Amino acid sequence: MAEKRDYYEVLGVSKDASADEIKKAYRKLALQYHPDRNPGDKAAEEKFKEAAEAYDVLSDENKRKRYDQFGFAADQGAGFGGAGFSVEDIFRNFGDIFGGHFSGGGAGGFGDIFGDFFGGGTSSGRRVERGSDIRIKMKLTLEEIMTGVDKKVKISKLAPCPDCGGKGAASDADIKTCPDCNGSGYVVRQTRSIFGITQTQSVCSRCGGTGKMITKPCRKCGGSGLVKAPEEIHFKIPAGVAQGMTLTVQGKGNAAAHGGINGDLQVLIEEEPHKDFVRDGNDLMYPLFISIPDAISGCEVEIPAIGGKIKVKIPAGCQSGRELRVRGKGIPDVNGYGRGDLLIYVQVWIPSRLSSEEKKLVEKLRECESFKPIPSGDDKRSFLSRIKGFFK
Repeated sequence: MAEKRDYYEVLGVSKDASADEIKKAYRKLALQYHPDRNPGDKAAEEKFKEAAEAYDVLSDENKRKRYDQFGFAADQGAGFGGAGFSVEDIFRNFGDIFGGHFSGGGAGGFGDIFGDFFGGGTSSGRRVERGSDIRIKMKLTLEEIMTGVDKKVKISKLAPCPDCGGKGAASDADIKTCPDCNGSGYVVRQTRSIFGITQTQSVCSRCGGTGKMITKPCRKCGGSGLVKAPEEIHFKIPAGVAQGMTLTVQGKGNAAAHGGINGDLQVLIEEEPHKDFVRDGNDLMYPLFISIPDAISGCEVEIPAIGGKIKVKIPAGCQSGRELRVRGKGIPDVNGYGRGDLLIYVQVWIPSRLSSEEKKLVEKLRECESFKPIPSGDDKRSFLSRIKGFFK
């Protein structure tokens, strides 16, 4: 499989391009690589679909933000479009780009949209319906976020009726062409005014734009072609996802009536709190408490990490609040650009209760010159920088 190209590169626009610039670039490519203009040319067909997928993402404000932040990683597990991006999906963009109605009936659908440009439009022009999206929440542990995880959910959703195959009719003989629109799904009305004759086009009210009439509805679904049914859905969540991110499993939402396009399953990511770590972007923060003797003399301690424990050396004279950084022990970047770090914040433990013997030892230490605080200029600047960072 060929490697995906950057969506901005596909449309030939900059990353700060406006919505109008994106729309104009897509329209130009759609006309250039349209199948009617390039019959039998598989390369042109792939470029046509590639441009449609890029526009589907960049024309949607939320999708574009996710793509700018996460790249194609937000597409893993079905994402924006990917291999599942079909001709029917492309039609969803055309009403906005080219105006008028559109259809999803294979090559005929293309003819309807581009008839003015290529001639010979043969499509019936029937409206393609789309099923609604389903939105679920998915709680993940920090361990699952670190490695990525395969998930499965069982949901109840609208699916094609098993008795009629989604047609809504008891049999094929019970489906007739709508007499009002003659199967086109649209009716045209002419109005005479002082400016001449004006012509308007609207969805046929009798058939709802399907172009068909059901004379004997299916008993199981009542003619809708849809029934509620459970389905187990499998998908992959990539490593490095974050709280609030939404992944799209394409085509796994509710089915549409009359064989239309399925909706999507929207998976909202939620992170479960971890007992040891706090996440900060791709970094993990860990508080380490050490004794006064360990802070003075230095020591080696074993601390938890995702995937196993690690040993960390505490330097002699370590001050409370010091940050120690362990490179590459944080969370992998969702776009694959390396990993975050493990940040260890040292806290020197000050006991609140002492025995009489311990108090005597402390009093002796009080008189020692080494235990008198004489901070340098660097120590003061470091402390103030930490305070400033805290309030930010």
